[in-house]
Amino acid sequence: MQQLRVYQSMWAMERRRPDGAEWSMQQKLDMIVGAGFDGVGLRFADRAYVAEITGRLRDEGLTWQAQCYPRTVDDLRPVLDLVAEFGCDHLNLQPDVRPHTVDECLPLIEGWLALARQAGVRLFVETHRDRMTTDLFFTLQLLDRCPDLRLTGDLSHYLVGREFAMPVSEENHALMQRVMDRCEAYHGRVASREQIQVPISFVHLRHWLDLFMGWWRYGFEQWRGRSGPDAALTFLCELGPPEYAITGADGYELSDRWLESQQLMQAVRGLWSQLEATPAAAH
Repeated sequence: MQQLRVYQSMWAMERRRPDGAEWSMQQKLDMIVGAGFDGVGLRFADRAYVAEITGRLRDEGLTWQAQCYPRTVDDLRPVLDLVAEFGCDHLNLQPDVRPHTVDECLPLIEGWLALARQAGVRLFVETHRDRMTTDLFFTLQLLDRCPDLRLTGDLSHYLVGREFAMPVSEENHALMQRVMDRCEAYHGRVASREQIQVPISFVHLRHWLDLFMGWWRYGFEQWRGRSGPDAALTFLCELGPPEYAITGADGYELSDRWLESQQLMQAVRGLWSQLEATPAAAH
């Protein structure tokens, strides 16, 4: 049976308050486990950090996605060594390069995909600003040239980058659907056309949440239709700390981001349940 796994970002557990108060690692993991998340997304760079988090998650029967930010093909090798040691659901790659042409990108993408195949690791490239995938149109050209390329869709970056007006035009919806047709995982936050992350608990911003829920519905439906009967789709709640999170004049956040992460988890699980109950959406 197909599954949705909802993860919480370890980066999103950073508070960055003016008073410096932070949760300990143990507190963070207790909160994530207690809230009912299926796992976490964490950076695979420091071995001790990876060992501590994955050890606790394994004990709890949870899973995780590995995140990396290579600039060269060889930068991926030590990450894959850590994956070989600790495992992961999949490897999420943010390409920390900014080529001006698609042709410059191809050796990097092909090299990363080849290394991942050799290691037996699923690798998805994230849509993200200030990365190879910063621009929506450029990324669509990459997809046309790289039929094996699969994405992690963080759709917030393209809404902000292209500053879609509301209501979003059918043309722009179609462009986003082309991206989602190649998404094998999602990173979840809600943006407006001017702001990368808005508080989803604010009623006057509900129309932006509704927009993203509609996009995710489409993405989930397409994934369910093309994936195997036992496949798992991951959705990482990634409500980032300041300055992703909006703060007031005192430097404190305007909403409870941890509470909103749980609300987002519940919302996408509810969406998944709706799709499971719809015969036309079944695999």
